[in-house]
Amino acid sequence: MHFQEIIQTQQAYFRSQRTKPTHERKALLKQFKKMLVDNEQQLYKAVHADFGKSEHEAFLTEVAILIKDIEEAQRSLAKWTRANRVTTNLVNLPGRSYTVAEPYGQCLVIGAWNYPIQLSLAPAIAALAAGNTVILKPSELATNCAQCMAELVAKYFDPAVFTVVQGGIEETQALLAERFDKIFFTGSPAVGRIVYQAAAKQLTPVTLELGGKSPAIITASAHLNVAVKRLVWAKFLNAGQTCIAPDYVFVHTSVYDTCLELFKSQIEANDYRLDAHNYVQIINERHLERLERLIEKEKIFFGGKVDRNNRTIEPTILRDVNLDDLVMQEEIFGPLLPLIKYQDFEAVLQHIENNEKPLSAYLFSNDPSEQKIWENRLSFGGGCINDAIMHITNPNLPFGGVGQSGTGSYHGKAGFDTFSHFKSVFKKPTIFEVPLKYPPYTSSKLAWIKRLLRFS
Repeated sequence: MHFQEIIQTQQAYFRSQRTKPTHERKALLKQFKKMLVDNEQQLYKAVHADFGKSEHEAFLTEVAILIKDIEEAQRSLAKWTRANRVTTNLVNLPGRSYTVAEPYGQCLVIGAWNYPIQLSLAPAIAALAAGNTVILKPSELATNCAQCMAELVAKYFDPAVFTVVQGGIEETQALLAERFDKIFFTGSPAVGRIVYQAAAKQLTPVTLELGGKSPAIITASAHLNVAVKRLVWAKFLNAGQTCIAPDYVFVHTSVYDTCLELFKSQIEANDYRLDAHNYVQIINERHLERLERLIEKEKIFFGGKVDRNNRTIEPTILRDVNLDDLVMQEEIFGPLLPLIKYQDFEAVLQHIENNEKPLSAYLFSNDPSEQKIWENRLSFGGGCINDAIMHITNPNLPFGGVGQSGTGSYHGKAGFDTFSHFKSVFKKPTIFEVPLKYPPYTSSKLAWIKRLLRFS
């Protein structure tokens, strides 16, 4: 388990300057898109083998986002790589000041299991667009997807530019012991701390995409049918195994009972079943057992059945949940949705503020004052007003966490920026010189310097 050879090969390739020209990056992106398009069915089969996920949902949640990322990068790369001129202050005139985006170098991307194709390859696309080389370590929990990505990347890319390393904890630890120019990790806060600590030993910059308990609020002013329809889709997509899924919902007392019935009827209307091709399996037995422990039988309003043979838990609504219940002590990451009554909007905001900053937050309200207060008061990675999850589908919105839910962001231009260092350059002509900064120092020179600094 020695990665030095591939690391040294990628380092040498990067130092050859071959990744930097825009046309080389576009060629890599074109090859990346070809790999996805030519092997769509192979990717769908791998995702189905790990999750029982249908082609419809696999395209929407895994492949489509990647293709749009590639197309956006191809379209915008010339603009992103252009030097960005900034104002030059009076002291430095005549002269020009600008920033230049340069790739970090060799990047390590550690993917997650819940959307194993998208969350592994999207950061790799951004890294290659920024001119880096990439070693990808996909999650070992989604075994078939990891194997599929390893085979396809080996077939379509020179390993000196982009390669996949498979394995578990031991291989990840061995990779983290090496020195990289940038590390990008998607996963749990617990593992994120380990990655951060390993990177700190090398002073390697890190982007962490983590998670947490993402709250949703349904106020008395909300359009209830729309709110519930959108929340049901967002929560039970991928059987709740989504880092930005609504984790729990505060519902105003005046509409609580109505919402309970609407949730029930919407879940029934969606007909969530594996054989209906609109639902997926829990990733493994360990996670199934963890989720089962979170279900308090007496609080089940709807659902709650566990099928160990098919590794599924049906969409479950928990009613009259208290903040100190077991299901409220950790990120659920599964198809369980607690509904909590509230009367005071301020108390809800205080509860969210008193806990770790979430990756996402959602408000369903048609009251402009509630919308403004929510937006101004709460700190979260990203979110929606009167929708859920859909902010991730806009490449113009950076995606990332804050505090315990992550550091840094990506998607679109934000992804290019994440894998780039913006170096500052000041360019000055040699035909003219103001001698004020040079010795001998005199009182008149100092007076002029002070005068100039007032206007700089």
